[in-house]
Amino acid sequence: MSVITPCLWFESEAEDAAALYTGVVRNSRILAVARSGVEEDAPAVSVSFELDGQPFLALNGARAVPFTDAVSFQIGCSGQDEVDHYWDSLTAGGGQAGRCGWLKDRYGVSWQVVPTALPSLIGGEDTAGAQRALSAMLTMGKLDIGVLERAYSGE
Repeated sequence: MSVITPCLWFESEAEDAAALYTGVVRNSRILAVARSGVEEDAPAVSVSFELDGQPFLALNGARAVPFTDAVSFQIGCSGQDEVDHYWDSLTAGGGQAGRCGWLKDRYGVSWQVVPTALPSLIGGEDTAGAQRALSAMLTMGKLDIGVLERAYSGE
């Protein structure tokens, strides 16, 4: 079976970004760093890493090619503690909070930090409850599971 590996192009931050991502996402690791010279501190050319088993490649290019919201990485979170962890970690150091669970990290990469309960709340069998939960979500940056659940139930 073929493996699809997302490749992220940075100007010069590939190694720093890989270190951030592997430090934030559980079961993650840097696999290899290719450097532009034999010195230990030579700049990285590429970094191979895994985020919870998913392979990634980060490249340092000659110039910045900006990231856009057209591509994002979605993190399914089982509870509010996970939402808070990923949101706070990825917006730290210059990241930008967005709306409805979206954010950009300090490198401009877009992420969606989404509770795994969200589809059942905004698409649940109770259409009025789903509409209330959706309306509540549209007012949020970081998603608050408790608020979404109370909106769904009409509290």
